Amino acid sequence: MFAAPITEPMQRSRGEASAALCCGLAGLRLTGLRQQGSAKCILPHGPNGRDGAPEIVFLNTSGGLTGGDTLSYAVQLGPRARAVATTQTAERAYRSAEGAARVRVTMDVGEGGWLDWLPQETILFDGSRLDRRTVITLGPGAGCLLVESVVLGRAAMGETVRRLALRDWREIRQGGRPVMVEPLALTDRALVTGAAGLAGARAFASVAMIGQGVSDLLDPVRAVLDEPGVTAAASALDGRLMLRMLASDGWPLRRQIARCLAVLRRGQALPRVWQI
Repeated sequence: MFAAPITEPMQRSRGEASAALCCGLAGLRLTGLRQQGSAKCILPHGPNGRDGAPEIVFLNTSGGLTGGDTLSYAVQLGPRARAVATTQTAERAYRSAEGAARVRVTMDVGEGGWLDWLPQETILFDGSRLDRRTVITLGPGAGCLLVESVVLGRAAMGETVRRLALRDWREIRQGGRPVMVEPLALTDRALVTGAAGLAGARAFASVAMIGQGVSDLLDPVRAVLDEPGVTAAASALDGRLMLRMLASDGWPLRRQIARCLAVLRRGQALPRVWQI
């Protein structure tokens, strides 16, 4: 006799983590912390980032994402508050039987504040489906540094990505209007060589910096865009600096990102969870 097919829905992971910081009489203090499901938020002791800003480290204890999973990260900074937010390790999107995994990132930076959002790379495996939306809202005089990098499989493991579906929306708003909107839709057709696709690249990244005087960093950051195996370009206009990178693999891309961040963050160390 044959066993009856399984009809029960498969278990899905749900995760939500958020942190809120504000400036008080004794300095920066934690005013809110929420953790639910597979998402966790850790605030290591001691400053590390820009002007001694604390680190906020998000992690997904489910080990990765597949169709039907949902993950939410949020940071809220009060006026003049500064922080560095990152992820504990690379996020992995695995093959999906049906539906897409959903990730929502919401960051609010109060007047005169600053946020470095420096997540580690997202690794897309063959057959993965990921829908991600990142929205950063800046108050008057606030600024941010945003990094997003994607790696198509692990070259060292001989993995090849032939099927995938990525919808990635990145938006930065200030004064009620968007100052950067970057929608990305990546499907199987983009995995071809040539100008219409990724030109054979296995990894790519975008870096955006919004704030007063960031255009002054354009020439210094262009001077370090020479990592072997990486093609990169930078531009700046009206308080916005943008970088685009294509790489043969995730490791040279990570090295190039680290060198750019050293310039953009004026020599401040990378988050301690990063490994270079």
